[in-house]
Amino acid sequence: MRNDDTVPIDGRTARSHRTRRAIVDAHLALLNEGDLKPTAERIAERAGVSLRSLWTNFRDMEGLFAAAGERLIEHELAEYRPISAALPLPQRVDEFCRQRARILELIAPVATAAAAREPFSAQLRRNRARELARVRDEVCQLFTAELDGVGAGRDRLVEALVVSSTFAVWSTLRGQLGLDPEESTAVMTRMVNSLLVTALAAGLA
Repeated sequence: MRNDDTVPIDGRTARSHRTRRAIVDAHLALLNEGDLKPTAERIAERAGVSLRSLWTNFRDMEGLFAAAGERLIEHELAEYRPISAALPLPQRVDEFCRQRARILELIAPVATAAAAREPFSAQLRRNRARELARVRDEVCQLFTAELDGVGAGRDRLVEALVVSSTFAVWSTLRGQLGLDPEESTAVMTRMVNSLLVTALAAGLA
């Protein structure tokens, strides 16, 4: 007798899920290997599926970009470790910047490819906006006490903190200035710390 709480597994649904996952992972793998604009043919070949199967599972590249964005978030969350807002400010800044550096280094190849295609993709722009919103939420939670102490300049300070810890800045530090990850993390830490300390000093003056 079958347990009434048992949910039957739909084989076709399971296969479709595995195929979609394989396509998304193939897309991300190609990006990570430096293929910044992989074609549907290359993605399908890497995933071990037919081109027809790719387009059956994803109506267009925008759909694939959306799924890839979700998968990338999974990777980021696997690396994320909560930081206590009760820690002293210097320790919070240090841990925040080190964690952001690890995540930015992880997503760098995909983010580089996305930046090149964003002007032509509404979905990639949505992916970026969602990522910025996630960083903003983290900043607001981690530095609540400091942000509450700066008065009318709170929103501008939040924006400055978010910008200082985004991939655009990380890419400049790593790619254009040629700094290694540790050096880049040190610069980010200095920016975040300076923004908070300066804002607090102005608010208390």
